[in-house]
Amino acid sequence: MTTVDLIYFNAGGGHRSSALALQAVLREQGRPWDVRLVNLFEVLDPTGRFQRITGKAPEDWYNQRLARGWTLGMAQELKLLQSLIRVAHPALLRRLRRHWQTTRPDLVVSLIPNFNRALCESLDAALPGVPYVTVLTDLADFPPHFWIERHPLQHLVCGTPRAVEQARAQGHDAQHVHATSGMVLRPEFYRPGTVNRADEQRRLGLDPGRPTGLVLFGGHGSKAMLGIAERLIDTQLILVCGHNTKLADALRALPQVAPRLVVGFSTDIPRYMQLADFLIGKPGPGSVSEAVQQQLPVIVVNNAWTMPQERYNAQWIEENRVGLVLRSFRSIDRGVAQLLGDLDAYRASVRQVNNRALYEIPEILAGLLQGGTPERPAVSISDQRRPAQLA
Repeated sequence: MTTVDLIYFNAGGGHRSSALALQAVLREQGRPWDVRLVNLFEVLDPTGRFQRITGKAPEDWYNQRLARGWTLGMAQELKLLQSLIRVAHPALLRRLRRHWQTTRPDLVVSLIPNFNRALCESLDAALPGVPYVTVLTDLADFPPHFWIERHPLQHLVCGTPRAVEQARAQGHDAQHVHATSGMVLRPEFYRPGTVNRADEQRRLGLDPGRPTGLVLFGGHGSKAMLGIAERLIDTQLILVCGHNTKLADALRALPQVAPRLVVGFSTDIPRYMQLADFLIGKPGPGSVSEAVQQQLPVIVVNNAWTMPQERYNAQWIEENRVGLVLRSFRSIDRGVAQLLGDLDAYRASVRQVNNRALYEIPEILAGLLQGGTPERPAVSISDQRRPAQLA
């Protein structure tokens, strides 16, 4: 059986989510492939030595910073990380070469940044001829050496015209640059809602007659949600805190005028999006893509605290008129009023977006396994509604 490895790690959550989404759709389509999820950090540190020494997994440091809002200066820290990866490159090659020789995949798909040079070079050294694919889970690259490398064997799956332009500018030819119509989303975001919105809102203590904002900052929440809730005391909100139980407790303790629902970790984000009218969050490619897929306009910020790889996302939001970009959440009350005042126009823009990446990528991978040009994407039998596109 053909073996396909999906490479991910847990920093931020979006890379693992994309890997799980691809695995799910490949199984749904019944392809004769053994699809394996491979956590890169478990390959590089199989005995957990880093966690034993520091008390935390490598991803935990990053995720805790996101939860606390400590994102200022991340551009400089990214440069430091990339320097360390370059220094460790020979050791990474040795470790990864041994891994490929042992596991022997037929296709490797990376859904992570920063490590693609080491992954691609080691695979070529261990198993010449095995295709190596990088699926960008950001709307654009943050060069140099973030997603796109100059390695001639790296195939790149790009979800926006901007990312395609960046790949071609790095010297990759048309046979190695594969355009899709957006980001990878879980299959659940393509399925129609099955609940009665008004009844479900009433069941959760919300008022069906009020506009509802969904506040979402990834799987670990953000302290910024406290300020947002305080400034939107008259706005009905659903606040998703993820694994951050302290944040959830603090939000429940805040005074409120409009109804408010505080949610902990949930795998049913599509349902909460179907109960909302707009999204408030950071300009992450995953949450923005999911909101647009569910036809929700978005409100995000773009400032010195915005992670460097996410700044283009704010530009994309403005160019496509699918939401508002603020300088700070201190003006979130005015932002919500502006969005609601022109909600129909923003909804019309959101409906113009048509993301089919989840169903396009399997055809790209099939074409590479066959050694030819990828096939035209097929329609999934489970795709029962017109999806949204990030391109």
